[in-house]
Amino acid sequence: MNTRRSILTFAALSAAVVIAAPWTGVQGADRFITVASTTSTKASGLFDYMLPIFEKKTGIQVRVVAVGTGQAITMAKRGDADVLFVHHRPSEDKFVAEGFGVKRFDVMYNDFVLVGPKADPAGVTGNKDVKKVFKTIADKKAPFASRGDDSGTHKKELGIWKSAGVDVKQASGGWYRSTGSGMGATLNTAAGMGAYALADRGSWIAFKNKATMKIVSEGDKGLANPYGVILVNKAKFAHVKDKDGKTFVDWLISKEGQGAIASYKKDGEPLFFPSATGKDS
Repeated sequence: MNTRRSILTFAALSAAVVIAAPWTGVQGADRFITVASTTSTKASGLFDYMLPIFEKKTGIQVRVVAVGTGQAITMAKRGDADVLFVHHRPSEDKFVAEGFGVKRFDVMYNDFVLVGPKADPAGVTGNKDVKKVFKTIADKKAPFASRGDDSGTHKKELGIWKSAGVDVKQASGGWYRSTGSGMGATLNTAAGMGAYALADRGSWIAFKNKATMKIVSEGDKGLANPYGVILVNKAKFAHVKDKDGKTFVDWLISKEGQGAIASYKKDGEPLFFPSATGKDS
């Protein structure tokens, strides 16, 4: 009995070692951070271009969860990300002010553009005053496809409607349609239904299904689209990988990271422009 008990005890201990050893090994070899970001940075192809450069240099894998800015911020507020990389300045500032983020840094910018069918049923092509353009679309009840997903683009769009004095809630389901989807899917919806849509320029340039669409309004100062990066606060969430997260933030705002952003182009056209100053802003 004693011999049998000894054998069973030894077997149990051996099994425990076998289970534990691979777990420890995987954790040591699989060095990664989680970045909560927007669909525009992913859909534009920027991350596919830029992250291999960072990973080769540092050995740190970056796992991107690409959702709308609102969802990305909610995710980071739960402690489910190490770094937040989004594009809605008021929400970013609030995130830091509430103690969820350490500092916000400028990373890059582009702008928003209003796109629509080449036939332009609202007759707004070439008008740079985006408030007037939105008001005209509403007055003519021309189809408009909204992301409706609490993303940075959606927040910007709602702000423009508000400044134009249009209550889109009343129009919902009529000429105003909410897709609840990312930028690419919303642009596809707009193309399919002959609708207008607000898009970040990077996503528009990368969008392939635009044979029947065009930019109808651009250049308004209110269409600026800055992106910021924030390290999630380890004081809030002890498990946050702050050292590797900081390495990523520092690289993004470094000369090399900014150069990678500047060199990313589609058909010779830059999608984003570097804007880091090296200081929190």
